Amino acid sequence: MKIAQDSYSVSEITGLIRESLEGRFQSITIVGEISNCKSANSGHLYFNLKDPGAMIQAVMFRFKSRSLGFEPRDGMKVKAFGSITVYPPRGNYQILVESMRQAGLGDILAELEERKRLLASEGLFDQERKRPLPRLPSRVAVITSPGGAAIRDILSILKRRNCGVDIVILPAAVQGAAAPAELVSRIEEANHFALGDVIIIGRGGGSLEDLLAFSDEAVVRAVAGSCIPVISAVGHETDWSLCDFAADLRAPTPSAAAELVSESRAVIAREIGQLAAGLEASMRSRLDATRSLVMRFDPGAVEAYFMRLVSPLARREAESRDCLSRSMAEILASSARRLDRARRDLELSSPQAVMERGFAIVRRMKTGRALRSVEGLALGEALQVRFAEGELDASIQEIHR
Repeated sequence: MKIAQDSYSVSEITGLIRESLEGRFQSITIVGEISNCKSANSGHLYFNLKDPGAMIQAVMFRFKSRSLGFEPRDGMKVKAFGSITVYPPRGNYQILVESMRQAGLGDILAELEERKRLLASEGLFDQERKRPLPRLPSRVAVITSPGGAAIRDILSILKRRNCGVDIVILPAAVQGAAAPAELVSRIEEANHFALGDVIIIGRGGGSLEDLLAFSDEAVVRAVAGSCIPVISAVGHETDWSLCDFAADLRAPTPSAAAELVSESRAVIAREIGQLAAGLEASMRSRLDATRSLVMRFDPGAVEAYFMRLVSPLARREAESRDCLSRSMAEILASSARRLDRARRDLELSSPQAVMERGFAIVRRMKTGRALRSVEGLALGEALQVRFAEGELDASIQEIHR
């Protein structure tokens, strides 16, 4: 409705703009980087095309998007073919995409890919570095925006599943220029003061640009260097950041991260019940087996069993005792025979025995030495003669050589 000659209603001016744009740009090609790409339940694809200086909204209906040979995602550089349309209820203009093909990686995605390659070459994303999460943490540190949907989801999940877990909220900006420094500071604080058994770092969903803080090199290094295990919960399941690769575990959403650190009380109670039932069944089985074994034996059977064990040992003991007695008797008899022979030999070699057979011992009186020869003797020298019984003194009258 025209209000004055030079005045237009909103609908009228929007209609004129629509006629001008749609009439002039019926078939165009736009090159840009995909941003904030979303697929609706209807199958239609909604996204933005941007470059460093401007952005335009785009829509691709389901029957057109089916023919795509790739999956559109944030940061991807594409060539979109279609026409410009105006949506009067919102006063927006957009490109209605008929077909689309890839034109290479966008600047942001290319930068992230290069950063990912460099950090991976340092081993920050290696699987061997990742640590298991504690199954039942007593305290969880959450690094996120205190006013965002992520913290509300986390608190709701923890309250429902296990309210015994303590939560330490470390507030930080999750997008914008100040976000990386705040995120790094909160990670360092959590480690320095041991504020949790596990750290959840993340935010709700958003475009690739919204999530850039979680791909900042300083943030990624802080996550990789944390002494406390870290769960990265950035965006929705299809979103990604470099923190996802450096963290010990990636959760598809903040709610999923809360479920990972909060074992359900019902699940714990059920497992305890199952373990108790298993333990009781095992003890009953062992008791029944022992009782059955004991009942098989009466006193007579036990005695017979014992005798079967002892009899071989007793027989070996008796045989060993007899063998030892025989050996000792033989040793004693042999020793007695040797002693008797030694005694006879000693008697035969005794000077007394020789003298009893008629021999005598002759000694020089002045030296007392026994004589074996007449050499050195002189006439008249005094001698002493000893017999088996008695002795006498004599002197030399004659010497016969």
